[in-house]
Amino acid sequence: VQLQAYGGGSVQAGDSLRLSCAASGGSFSTYNMAWFRQTAGMDREFVSAISWRGASTYYADSVKGRFTISRDNDKNTVYLQMNSLKPEDTAVYYCKGRDWYQNDYWGQGTLVTVSS
Repeated sequence: VQLQAYGGGSVQAGDSLRLSCAASGGSFSTYNMAWFRQTAGMDREFVSAISWRGASTYYADSVKGRFTISRDNDKNTVYLQMNSLKPEDTAVYYCKGRDWYQNDYWGQGTLVTVSS
């Protein structure tokens, strides 16, 4: 499977962005999906995840209440709606898919820059 993340950009604090991650190949509807982010010199950190049917969602404490993860299995796409953005949300955001066999697939990152 190939994952293509897009939707990043430069915004002001308090603004919103929606990231998308489109999958091609594989069986997207059976994958648990997640978003991670990474800043220079730091480890990649978990942001949010959604189960394969979308029934369960998970969030890092730092984004809870501001970010919403969702998916559209008909469109093979997972989304991350980011509201009330803060400068500390600045990072490269990556999507990840995990299949039934616990194989992980990473997309390329999309840069989000939030200025104060």
